[in-house]
Amino acid sequence: METATNHVLPMKRKRDNDKLLETLLYTWSVIVLILVLYPLYFIVIASFSDPSAVGNGKVWLWPQGFTWDGYKELFNHSNIWIGYRNTIAYTVVGTAIGLAVNLSAAYALSRKDLVGIKPLSFFFIFTMFFNGGLVPTFLTIRDFNLYDTFLVMVLPFSVAVFDIIVARTFFRTGIPAELWEAAQIDGCGNLRFFALMVLPLSKAIISVLALWFAVGHWNSYFNALIYLQNKDLHPLQLVLRDILVTNQMQNALGTGEAAQIALRLANLLRYSVIIVATLPIMCLYPFVQKHFNKGVMIGAVKS
Repeated sequence: METATNHVLPMKRKRDNDKLLETLLYTWSVIVLILVLYPLYFIVIASFSDPSAVGNGKVWLWPQGFTWDGYKELFNHSNIWIGYRNTIAYTVVGTAIGLAVNLSAAYALSRKDLVGIKPLSFFFIFTMFFNGGLVPTFLTIRDFNLYDTFLVMVLPFSVAVFDIIVARTFFRTGIPAELWEAAQIDGCGNLRFFALMVLPLSKAIISVLALWFAVGHWNSYFNALIYLQNKDLHPLQLVLRDILVTNQMQNALGTGEAAQIALRLANLLRYSVIIVATLPIMCLYPFVQKHFNKGVMIGAVKS
C-alpha cells in the first residue's frame, strides 16, 4: 500500500503542475490576444466617435458621440471608387501572375534532374541580397514602355525569391518522387504533370502564396508613387493618402470656424481611412486560414 501511495502522490503533483501551467498559458494567451486586438477595436470605435472625445481620452470601450461624418466625407470623394477598382484589379491580376511565375519557378528548381540547378539557385538567391537600386529599375521600366501603365503594378515585381524557396521546399517534401515516375510510365510530360498532379496536391502552399501576394498588392503604394502619374491608375492606398493630405492642407489654410470643421474631419478621416483600407483584405483571411499554417510549416521548416 505504501508503494502504491508513493507512486500516486508524484503523479497527482504532476497533474496539478500541468493544470497550473496550462492555466498560466491560457491566461497569458488571453492577455496577448487583448493587447493585439484592442488597438484594432479602438480604431473601429474611434472612427464612429466625436474627435474631441477621442482626443480627451473618453473613448475606451464604446463610441462616444456616435457619428458617420468621417465615412460620409471619405466616400464623397469620387476618386475612392477609382482607387478601389484599380486596387482590386491589381490584386487579382498581380496575384494570378505571381502565382503562375513563382510556382512554375519553384517546381522547376525542386526537380533534382534540372540541368544547371545549382547556378540557377545561386542566381535567384543572389537577388535577395543585392539589387540594382531605384534608378536602374526606373530606367529599365521606362525603356520597356511600362511606365505609367497598368502592367507596371503587376509585372516587373512579380518574382519573389523567398516565396519561390518556400514553394520549392514544399514541392520537394510534399510531392512524392514515385508519383512522377508513375506518371512517366503513363506517358505524362512535365507540363501536364505539373498542371494535373502537382497543383491539385499543393492547395496549402498555393493558399499561403496567394494570401501573401494579395496582401502585398493591396497595400502597395510606393511603386504607384514612383511609376504612375495618371490618377486614373492610382491604387486605393495612394488615393487615401491624397485625401488625407488635401484635408490637412485645408485645415492648415483655414481660419476660424472653417478651420475647426476641417480639423474635426481630418481627425475622423484618420481612423476611417484605416478601416476602409484594411477591412476588405482582412475578409480574405478566414478563407485561407485552414491552409495557412500547414503551408507555411511544410514550406519553411522542412529541408
